[in-house]
Amino acid sequence: MSRRSIRKKKNRFSKFIVALIILLNILFTGAVLYVFLKTGSEPMTLVGCWFAFTTGELWMLSSIKKSKVKKEGEDYEN
Repeated sequence: MSRRSIRKKKNRFSKFIVALIILLNILFTGAVLYVFLKTGSEPMTLVGCWFAFTTGELWMLSSIKKSKVKKEGEDYEN
């Protein structure tokens, strides 16, 4: 397998993770709105923790991607 096809597979995985997190955030928001409709109170701590978690996951994914791109750039220079 060539480096290019391996890179495409890894790129698809990160795109899948980003799409999954966006979908989960939409589902979570819908569930919170439903709970708010039924109970009349918002689970503020849960909402804050959920979005902090998903933001952290996306931040770590982007930092991994940046470090790999930087490493590939250094490999091409040498």
